[in-house]
Amino acid sequence: MGQLFALLAALTWGLSLSFFRRSGESVNPLALNLFKNTVAIVFFVLALILLNALQPGVHPLDLTYHFRGQPVENLMILVVSGIVGIAIADTLLFYSLNAVGVSLFVIVECAYSPVTLLFAYWLLSEELEPAHLVGGALILIGIGITAGEGRTPERTTKSILIGLGYGFLYIIFMAAGIVYCKPVFQIDGFPLLEATTIRLIAGTIALFFMMLASPRRKNLIKVFRPTKTWWLTIPGSFLGGTLAMWFWIAGFKYTDTGVAAILNQTSVIFAIIFAYFLLGERMTYRRWAAVVFAMSGVLTMSMLSGKKLPTKPVKEREVTTHARSISHTSSARFDNERYYLSDHHGDCVAAIPIDVS
Repeated sequence: MGQLFALLAALTWGLSLSFFRRSGESVNPLALNLFKNTVAIVFFVLALILLNALQPGVHPLDLTYHFRGQPVENLMILVVSGIVGIAIADTLLFYSLNAVGVSLFVIVECAYSPVTLLFAYWLLSEELEPAHLVGGALILIGIGITAGEGRTPERTTKSILIGLGYGFLYIIFMAAGIVYCKPVFQIDGFPLLEATTIRLIAGTIALFFMMLASPRRKNLIKVFRPTKTWWLTIPGSFLGGTLAMWFWIAGFKYTDTGVAAILNQTSVIFAIIFAYFLLGERMTYRRWAAVVFAMSGVLTMSMLSGKKLPTKPVKEREVTTHARSISHTSSARFDNERYYLSDHHGDCVAAIPIDVS
């Protein structure tokens, strides 16, 4: 069942990109992101109410039930993650999508895996493998092949490169947001659906203030007025901002992380197929070559394992930061150049390497 959810996440996200691309012809990226998140929040809150109603002793409207007792630090991590990974990142996504189209954008999107690994190596001291470096190189080759592709009288090489730049910045901000909140998401029993809702709300509030600060705010707010564009923005928002996220969470919950990651990456193929039939975007041999390199890189990073590279050492003063991100940690002991964090029952929940030099 988890594999089906992961595949459905890829399919719904791939389809939503065509709706977002067509919406972007008349809707500003910031306004489109704000609209998408607002629609998603409505459905996420309705889902939380339904889940509460199915639990004995829980009031359907008690949306804070699962967060009681959680440290404020964990909630603030989710807020910052939402601002970075949703408000900023998704706005850059729509700028990129408008500039280069779906079929080029999804090739850049393959850079998510190596960028996320680099952030995890830097911030969380997670281990890198040679396969990660080889896969990352293949993905970068695929992205490089796309440079200059898709030129039209209205779309110059310069505008395409700028669009690819927006796409890469989107990946950087999204990866930073995900990695930053990863220690919180990995806590046993942590409410993922509620956590995702908090990230959405934080990102939406940030977008609202960004809109107020814009000199075009009167024009941007018009996205909430019913128009023919809603036939594109609402399906896109429901597919990409709600369904894809639900399926993504379910996929990682009910199947192995590696399997889910590989199946999620098939969104590249789905997006290209939908863009061909719905938007008329043609696929050249050069673009297919870029897809082959990028997908090969993703598969290399996901499926191959080998000798691990040295873990980036964590300074001793950084241990408290890691400990705060694991809410059920109560004690720590030092042994063989590692700090072992234990919960209230004495079970080890994390082993953090220490730079003792």
